[in-house]
Amino acid sequence: MKKLFTPKIRIIWLILFIMCLGYSLMVYLVGSGTFSFTIWLAGAVFFALCYFLAGEKRWRSIPKALRYAAYIVLAVITAIFVICQGAILSHFFDKGEPDLDYVIVLGAQMRESGPSVIYRYRLEKAYQYLTENPDTICITTGGVGVNENISEGMGGKKYLVSLGIPESRILAEETSKDTGENIQNALLLIEADGAEEDDFSIGIVTNGFHVFRGVQIARKNTNARVCGIAAYMQPRFIPNNMVRECFGIIRDLITGELF
Repeated sequence: MKKLFTPKIRIIWLILFIMCLGYSLMVYLVGSGTFSFTIWLAGAVFFALCYFLAGEKRWRSIPKALRYAAYIVLAVITAIFVICQGAILSHFFDKGEPDLDYVIVLGAQMRESGPSVIYRYRLEKAYQYLTENPDTICITTGGVGVNENISEGMGGKKYLVSLGIPESRILAEETSKDTGENIQNALLLIEADGAEEDDFSIGIVTNGFHVFRGVQIARKNTNARVCGIAAYMQPRFIPNNMVRECFGIIRDLITGELF
């Protein structure tokens, strides 16, 4: 790692700085209502600092103890990031199983015009599955966010009905605030629907980057058979979503949601 801060590789830090800055601007201009663009701004600041420190004799002028501490921190962060990405990729392309009893669609932002793009992809994947498996019941999930005028659960249900899925096949969960609550509350609806305890099968419908966390949380909360069903993702936003998902995995590990 000693070669990371030498004048010969300053160009690498400069390129990474420019890429992070440009990507942050692209994510910001989407207007998704989240602050994930700040992750890339932070990355730009970090790479700018690396570029500066890689200047002639700057890195070596820092006390040796601080330099080795920095190497350790970088190694730990890199290891955590790689492990998280491996976990995400392990369910990235899940296709589910036929004839599931229920599919749970994890909520995402509702706008005045309807489901956000990322939520629409989840709902369209659910529509495809429900069309191919006519006995499966769907549960749409999510409460009302601060910038929403309808719950994500009800908005998702209305969208599926508009696509032609009978209303009787859709249950709407309307109070949850995050992925864990999406799943926990959906499981309560399944029990209220008459399913025998743990004697059913469910599919977690969400975008590929989110499937690992959804499946693990479901398995933590039920002994039912659980599988993932990965919906489409716009390629240009995959890096943003995968990096952002790392924070969700770390948070749920700390709170005991995953295992």
